[in-house]
Amino acid sequence: MNEERLMQVILRPHISEKTTNVGDKYRQVVFEVLDTASKIEIKAAVEKMFEVKVEAVQVANVRGKVKRFGRTPGKRQNWKKAYVTLREGDDIDFIGGGA
Repeated sequence: MNEERLMQVILRPHISEKTTNVGDKYRQVVFEVLDTASKIEIKAAVEKMFEVKVEAVQVANVRGKVKRFGRTPGKRQNWKKAYVTLREGDDIDFIGGGA
């Protein structure tokens, strides 16, 4: 796979109360990824960027909400999120608390 493409696949971690609970319970981390990214690309990108082993990847397409912007109706952008299951013992620390 193209190394440049792998560095662009993951856009940002998606951190919320729900993803924190999922992470604690199932050893999963949630990322916002490119709309065109495949499971294989996501797995390779996470393993390369964070130096962890990935067991599985689940992908969900999130539809943008219909909102009003002033008087005019509008729609937020659609996006894709990936639930990445890590191997037992591996962890990704976004806060950088360090020892």
